[in-house]
Amino acid sequence: MSDDHQQGNAHPDDRPVDWREHGVKVIPGDSLDPNTAQTPGMNRAAAINRARAGAEKIWAGTVVIHANAKTGAHHHGDLESIIYVVKGRARMRWGERLEYVAEAGPGDFIFVPPYVPHQEINASPDEALECVLVRSGQEPVVVNLDIEPVEKPEGVLWKDPIHR
Repeated sequence: MSDDHQQGNAHPDDRPVDWREHGVKVIPGDSLDPNTAQTPGMNRAAAINRARAGAEKIWAGTVVIHANAKTGAHHHGDLESIIYVVKGRARMRWGERLEYVAEAGPGDFIFVPPYVPHQEINASPDEALECVLVRSGQEPVVVNLDIEPVEKPEGVLWKDPIHR
């Protein structure tokens, strides 16, 4: 290993790196890109992706669901998704017939595994639901589904396996 690499001045394969150009990126909140895959009932905007920040393995952005609105049923292929609730109340439905339901509020994280059919619902009749969204890949995979939901979904407690 070269002295430059040990001092943090080189790429792992010992190429010199221009850290000013290829270092930390700050994406101002007022410059997010709405030209990304959309699902009916929500508005997504990209913050971090390959084109905007040089990211290679993740995508991050925001999503807003208007008061009393819901998305159509969809999944994101082989991507994992994390949703962080900033403002409002999220109601998530998932399953083959959207038969399961859980709610999350400000400060809560939601994990959606690959291929899980799901639907985001704004549980508030008068407040927008605002979230930060992170995905495990660059491709804007949104597969909209034609699912006939069950009438009353089964409630599921929002607890991780460690705290059951």
